[in-house]
This record gives sequence, structure tokens and C-alpha cells, in this order.
Amino acid sequence: MKITRLPLGALSTNCYIISTKESALLVDPSAEAKVIIGKLKDIGLPVDAILLTHTHYDHFGALDEVQAFTGAEVYMSDIEKDWLTDTSKNGSIRFTEEITSSVRPNTLKEGPCTLGAFKFDVIHTPGHSPGSLSYKFEDFIVSGDVLFNKGVGRTDLYGGSEAELMYSIKEKLFKLDPATTVYAGHNIPTTIGDEKENNPYVR
Repeated sequence: MKITRLPLGALSTNCYIISTKESALLVDPSAEAKVIIGKLKDIGLPVDAILLTHTHYDHFGALDEVQAFTGAEVYMSDIEKDWLTDTSKNGSIRFTEEITSSVRPNTLKEGPCTLGAFKFDVIHTPGHSPGSLSYKFEDFIVSGDVLFNKGVGRTDLYGGSEAELMYSIKEKLFKLDPATTVYAGHNIPTTIGDEKENNPYVR
């Protein structure tokens, strides 16, 4: 699989395009819809699905335009479905202009999942937000704003919990193979092993 990372918007929130020779998955259409659509045109593959790691505004700001272009179904946690239209929960009313989405998403539960040509595990990793989902593929994971390169997600936003975040990281993510590459919602990739050894925020 090929992974294309697009840091977009004011917060440089990563949008990921995961592709094979046949099709693609899009994770977190964060901002700058024209950039995402342009890259999808360059790749030239059908999009099997759009995944959201969670629904803070900076992770779905381009969702409506990108979904309309691709025609792909959107998948996320049922815990945060109303965050797409609730600007106090998705944080946009606090930090920027009000950002909402009219997309009607499908919901995912923790466990194995197949969407189109892609098979992966859905891992519920709350703490940064109550419905945060991480997506584990064969040798990499897309972790949203749970675990970063030498950092962790903030817990002072609506529904955040430091105790839950630490549990998600230590009891779920850190149980993965140390060689697993971590593609986070911000910053550059890292590995589970590197974060277990060197992340100063995991206690």
C-alpha cells in the first residue's frame, strides 16, 4: 500500500490517502478540499470509503466537498455523529468560524472491518475525544490525535479524558508490534517502538 500524507489547514492537520493499484481510502479530509481533490485526480483511483478518526473540526473541514467529488461513503464512531453539526462539541465555535458537515455517516464498531478492497482493524481509542478511532492495517496504524511523534493528544476539549487517553495508548496502541508505523493527525510519522521508548508524555 502507498500512503500519501497531506498536512492541510491552519493546524497542518494530516489527511491521508491510502492506495493500492486498484483503489484508495481517504482518512480525515481535514481542510483545503481543492488540494485533496487535486491529489485524488493525480492518483486516479476510485475511493472505496472516507474514514474519520474523530470529529474535531480540523479533521473534517473538507468533508462535504471531498465526499461529493468521490461519492464515497463516510465512516466514523457512532459516539460522535452529532459532532458534525454541533460546533461546541467539534470545537469550531471556540477556535475559528463555525464548521459543520451535512454528510450522513455510517458508523463503525471496534473490531475487524472490510471496506472495498481494504481490510483493517478498528480500535476505539478515546481520551482526546470519546469517539476517537484508530485504524490498524498490516504494518501501520492511523491514530488520529491520540498518539503523535513525541506527543499525545490534548484532553482539555469537550469529552476529553487524560486517564482514558493514557489507557488507549498504553493498553491498546503500545500492545502493537513495535515496528508498526504510526500515522498521526499532526506531525510526521513515527513507530510504536520509538514512542514506547522516547515519548515524554506517556506516564
